[in-house]
Amino acid sequence: MSDKRQLPLWQESILLVVTAMVMAVIVKAFLVQAFYIPSGSMEPTMLVNDRILVQKVSYWGGDVSRGDIVVFDDPGNWLTPEESRHPSNAVQRTLEVFGLFPTGGHLIKRVVGVAGDEVKCCDSTGHLTVNGTSLKEPYVLDSSLTHDLSFEVKVPKNHLWVMGDNRGNSADSRAHLGDPGGGFVPTDNVVGKAWVRVWPWNRAGLVNYPETFNALNNSKQ
Repeated sequence: MSDKRQLPLWQESILLVVTAMVMAVIVKAFLVQAFYIPSGSMEPTMLVNDRILVQKVSYWGGDVSRGDIVVFDDPGNWLTPEESRHPSNAVQRTLEVFGLFPTGGHLIKRVVGVAGDEVKCCDSTGHLTVNGTSLKEPYVLDSSLTHDLSFEVKVPKNHLWVMGDNRGNSADSRAHLGDPGGGFVPTDNVVGKAWVRVWPWNRAGLVNYPETFNALNNSKQ
């Protein structure tokens, strides 16, 4: 039996590069994708130009949970032209396609209400309520700004109600109450759940999720 003929080095190199690119596309599509934070709407949890990894495994056959920080496609002109920007040069745009450069053109917010929830602002203590439960939100930059806009909504099927942690500077669901979609985000628009901050190095690490929504998520509400 003769030995298998080895490919020339240049052919092996091309094969390795193509294989790596295919694997990168698969990882981006099904597992993990890189994003950058375009605005200060999620301060202090996320800062402008933070680089994060968003994991998609949590939503394989599962639902988005209250309290999740999610990246989602713009549901209808929520983003300004500056926030919608994509990489400016060809190399970065190519890397973006393969998930090797942080993606732009998306939003990141915290899920406050899921389908069927009644979300209200605010109770007598100035806190949001979900299904009558008052929320204590330690992640909010300035909790006194939460009750600047009163509202009471019921989240429709297959939709989410999302809000930024920087309540005084977040054009979230509240800001789009009068839009055709009523400020709700279709669950199909969700790309994934914020998982790890990879840049800057001094703040790198897993994204922290406080216990604010644990009781609600564990109940039948």
